[in-house]
Amino acid sequence: MGTPGVRRLIRNGKVTDPSSPSLATTAAGITFQNPIVLAAGTAAYGREIANVVALDRLGGLVTKAVSVEVRPGAPAPRVADFGDGMINAVGLANPGMDVVKRDELPWLAANVQRARVMVNVVGRVLEDFARVVETLDDAPGFQAFELNVSCPNTRAGGLEFGADRDTLTALVSQARARTKRPLFVKLSPTLVNIGEVAKCAADAGADGITVVNTIPGLVIDTETRRPAVGFGSGGVSGPGLRPVGVLATYRVRTAVSLPILGVGGVTSADDALQYLLAGASIVGIGTAALADPRQPERIVDGLRHWCAAHGVARISDIIGTVEWPS
Repeated sequence: MGTPGVRRLIRNGKVTDPSSPSLATTAAGITFQNPIVLAAGTAAYGREIANVVALDRLGGLVTKAVSVEVRPGAPAPRVADFGDGMINAVGLANPGMDVVKRDELPWLAANVQRARVMVNVVGRVLEDFARVVETLDDAPGFQAFELNVSCPNTRAGGLEFGADRDTLTALVSQARARTKRPLFVKLSPTLVNIGEVAKCAADAGADGITVVNTIPGLVIDTETRRPAVGFGSGGVSGPGLRPVGVLATYRVRTAVSLPILGVGGVTSADDALQYLLAGASIVGIGTAALADPRQPERIVDGLRHWCAAHGVARISDIIGTVEWPS
């Protein structure tokens, strides 16, 4: 007789006990021990949060931006809480690709063993992305690149790289030619047809899609009558972004077969499950981790408990299984 209260499932001829479900997922050939990763910018390069987050309990992390040159970033204040979420204008501050290669990636190689690492890449002009990829490609400590095509192309007057199909195709193709590592392309929630843009990225050589980036917004301090962040406008994140990100995930899933990193507004295991059901293979945690660095670990535990309670032996089995109304 089986253990009372525990459903036993037969998978590939083997009896599986869902009280010990597998949280492992695979995306772009990379196996993640669980689907929870820290979103770009929230974990810096890992060492900054290593004393408060057990990085190797998570599926992975995406580093903060890496550009060709040193970027000082936007003026302070860079982050503001507005009650329903957070607005930030960090300005992609980073020490530049050479310093990251020399100092940060070796630290990750030495100190992060089980969590998978993606390097977030940004640029001012199209060619910058390929330069960063080529420079970092032979470095240790990471498994994939994430190309942030939501940032402004200064050569095109501030138009996002991902908003123009020809530019996006050239950007991804150039990066693809310089690495065999998986390339994830991070798209903006403001794109009119995000599924078609994802298909464009896939055709150019992308191995995965990240959706979504923050959504542009403005928060005004009514006492000073000035914007809450030093740059003026900023990127809005937090729970209100979640339905936008989940819908974008579903639309990308119906357009391409590439794995998806779903990001935006995840604060609980239930939030992460929505992304997985919509089609994401891995799920990014951002604002919630800044508010409480231990929350990602609790979300991992919550996913395990949900799988056990619902008789799910492998969390990968639920990816993309949302039942759309007929």
